[in-house]
Amino acid sequence: MAMKPVNYTVVDAFTDSAFKGNPAVVCLLEEDRDDHWLQSVATEFNMPVTCYLTRLLTESESEGSSTPRFRLRWFTPVLEVVLCGHATLAAAHTLFSSGKIDSDVIEFVTLSGFLTAKKVGQNNKASDDEARKGFFIELNFPSDPNAEFNSVEVSMISKALGGASVINIRRTTTLDYLIVVVPSAKSVTDIQPNFDVIGKFPVKATIVTGLAPPESEFDFYSRSFSPQYGINEDPVTGSAHCSLASYWSKELGKCDFVAYQASPRGGVLNIHLDEQNQRVILRGKAFTVMEGILLA
Repeated sequence: MAMKPVNYTVVDAFTDSAFKGNPAVVCLLEEDRDDHWLQSVATEFNMPVTCYLTRLLTESESEGSSTPRFRLRWFTPVLEVVLCGHATLAAAHTLFSSGKIDSDVIEFVTLSGFLTAKKVGQNNKASDDEARKGFFIELNFPSDPNAEFNSVEVSMISKALGGASVINIRRTTTLDYLIVVVPSAKSVTDIQPNFDVIGKFPVKATIVTGLAPPESEFDFYSRSFSPQYGINEDPVTGSAHCSLASYWSKELGKCDFVAYQASPRGGVLNIHLDEQNQRVILRGKAFTVMEGILLA
């Protein structure tokens, strides 16, 4: 029997305008597809991440609860990943914008456990221009603490980053990211990465971060390199900020941040670290740029 066509949406996440932030493909599945198909579609799109949503009917929903639940999986062009912030934001934006749900909260069942997305409306005093730019979405993610990285290869890491001055190196506990701290935001933007070398690091991604200039609206800058995932430079990496929040909280003595990911596309993240519950709240906007149907 032929499989049903699949509706998909391309969404730019952590931005309020097209062709900025981080693009993701969101596919709404009405029936299960095997892993080979899921990976093949992600490879075909060749976006940083393609994600798949499958509606799950919970007992509370059947009794009239308004909180919908979806299974959510994320695939890069080469493999499945356990957590992706920007594609989760894109998925939530797609659901909130589609009229398919009647709720301001969505639950996701993922490889990283239960995640939630909450729609945050504009305030009553928002201008017409602000209203057109849409709504914020808050993602509730697990924090990813980091520990000191005892490596004798600091010079090799610095060389792979174009000779950048390295002042600290950390390794995340859960997602296995390398966090490389450099002296400033300018140091972050000036990096000229050697992806062949970075791809050989014994981690899943390398995150470079530095303190933002005092006159800026941001607390820190970052860039993310993950050739191991088939993505040389990820435009905006939500999952990386689950660990960056922990690092910068200790450095700056606070739990609320505005972060800028200084990729060529750029992206802005509002972050709150809930240390007591070991959670990170990521807030951002998204913009739908394309819709279509998969026939394969």
